[in-house]
Amino acid sequence: MKTMMTGLMAGTAALLLSGCSAPMYLSGTLTGAQESPATASRGTGTVTATVYPSTNAMSYKIEYAGLSGPATAAHFHGPASPGANAGVVVPFASAATPVSGSANLTDAQKADVMAGKWYANVHTAANPGGEIRGQLMPAPMAR
Repeated sequence: MKTMMTGLMAGTAALLLSGCSAPMYLSGTLTGAQESPATASRGTGTVTATVYPSTNAMSYKIEYAGLSGPATAAHFHGPASPGANAGVVVPFASAATPVSGSANLTDAQKADVMAGKWYANVHTAANPGGEIRGQLMPAPMAR
């Protein structure tokens, strides 16, 4: 099943990237269980993003609640599959919820984000490696 889902996800990303100019939507749920290693955080959150293929622009919004303390940092990491870690690719100006902004992507970054290889991560003093995390995945329809 995992192989089938990975193949479906890669196929969907390839189809979406092949000359499509319509906005592409992504979303994810942030939890401590998705951190690597997992945390016992009761915090949760959501991440949504829209990629505009004709300009390589991406807009995003992250909202969260229930962290162990104030967020000390938040950003997108990639490229990485769920459960794997990667470096920061888009730092956020502020970690305070809600986080929103935009970024200009390279073609390689656009391909990675559409293939589900980016994740949003929120850090706290109690969890400096990240308290909650959510993988950005192609959304089935506009949000």
